[in-house]
Amino acid sequence: MWETTVDGRVLHFHLAGINNQNFIMRDDETGSWWQQVTGECVFGPMKGRRLKLADFDELTFAEWKRESPKGRVLRPDPRVEAAGRYESADWEKQMQRVPVATLLADPNAVLPARTLVVGVETGGAAKAYPVDALQKQNPIIDVIGATPVLVLLAEDGKSVRVFDRRLDGRALEFFLKPESFALFDSETGSQWDFNGAATSGALAGRRLLKIPSLKDYWFDWKTYHPDTGAYLH
Repeated sequence: MWETTVDGRVLHFHLAGINNQNFIMRDDETGSWWQQVTGECVFGPMKGRRLKLADFDELTFAEWKRESPKGRVLRPDPRVEAAGRYESADWEKQMQRVPVATLLADPNAVLPARTLVVGVETGGAAKAYPVDALQKQNPIIDVIGATPVLVLLAEDGKSVRVFDRRLDGRALEFFLKPESFALFDSETGSQWDFNGAATSGALAGRRLLKIPSLKDYWFDWKTYHPDTGAYLH
């Protein structure tokens, strides 16, 4: 998700095409083309500029509703629905059969091309975490570049958030009690929630810094983050 303001001017975007299964967006104001996955302008007067990343989550509706019981839901536009312009419910299965177009010599060298990963970029370094690995080992305690991270899967087994696990200059270690799905840090025994907030214990009221993450296919993440690492445990 990207902010639409560039140099104090609000741009209005429309779908211009698809590149390697990523949207290419065209802004009405300058006619420039922007890449969905990176927010970079790839053609036109604003080539080389980047949109500013907006805070966002990729959650199941159940997890979002639990956190935001009074939240509002954007309903489908009946005119668009009647015209059949919304994707079908099995869109992801259909996309599995679409050939991968990439400049990489071998996108399968580390992971199969269509492995679903949680991509994280922080401090100039990037890493991809296969979703199936996270489902087996939750949470994942790792370091990306110089940043100690906590990669956390919600109880629904699908929603993911990533946090900088440093607090007051100290990198915390975390573990999950499967029987209660309760998250604790090893240093103080404080309990934490899926928002990265300590809810009880010595650190109650403190919060970890959230790091943006993106669910993506490995081939796509690798294409736009060529120096990325991959979590293979």
